Amino acid sequence: MGREVGGGIWMGNTCKSMADSCQSFFMHQFKCECRFSNGLERMQFFARYIYNTEEDVHFDSDVGEFTAVTELGRPDAEYWNQQKDFMEQMRAKVDTVCRSNYLGVGSFMRQRRVEPTVTVYPAKTQPLQHHNLLVCSVNGFYPGHIEVRWFQNGHEEEAGVISTGLIPNGDWTFQTMVMLETVPQSGEVYTCQVEHPSQKSPITVEWTFFPPSQNSRYFSRSAQCYVAAWMGGEFRGELLLFSQPSIQSERILLS
Repeated sequence: MGREVGGGIWMGNTCKSMADSCQSFFMHQFKCECRFSNGLERMQFFARYIYNTEEDVHFDSDVGEFTAVTELGRPDAEYWNQQKDFMEQMRAKVDTVCRSNYLGVGSFMRQRRVEPTVTVYPAKTQPLQHHNLLVCSVNGFYPGHIEVRWFQNGHEEEAGVISTGLIPNGDWTFQTMVMLETVPQSGEVYTCQVEHPSQKSPITVEWTFFPPSQNSRYFSRSAQCYVAAWMGGEFRGELLLFSQPSIQSERILLS
């Protein structure tokens, strides 16, 4: 028997027998999304029907019909695909839902720019010459198009780079983490470079590993220094952060 088509989430319960109390719960979810590329040139409506945590059937406007993902979704897909009026409504949603919403908020969203916050830190507090993972955390940016690169002593690193991909924050901003596997040596400089439409020039955050003896000799355990200069009519600054317990320092370049 086909389920009623509708939006949102609904929950129910099942019982083993009339005498038993309800002991288990299930949840049906309906999720729809609009996918855009090149403005109005490329637009797609996509609807998912999920039972508990598993998608069992979906509708893709590019395909024009429902497709079963699991055996549970097969009867629904076959039933809905035979409903002529309903299918016409579903195929029209790329215009009635996606295109109309894009025209309503598209100009605002195309102009919206939120700059990212970039932080670099090691995944573990490890001594030098031990395997570690440097994390470049980029958060709170919009739009989602972003490019994150790792450099070691000025040379771009491509091997050992791992990314979480783009993660929505749920507030019209995104975050991502790009990690670099490395075995740090004393004095090596690691740089995370971020390019984003909100910035005219890349954001770069440097991280340097120091041995404890060298770090304690030249810096206090918790030192913070800001040096700024007026150069050629342009303000340029450099923010140095030295962290406890002492084997790392972070440098944020401002321009």
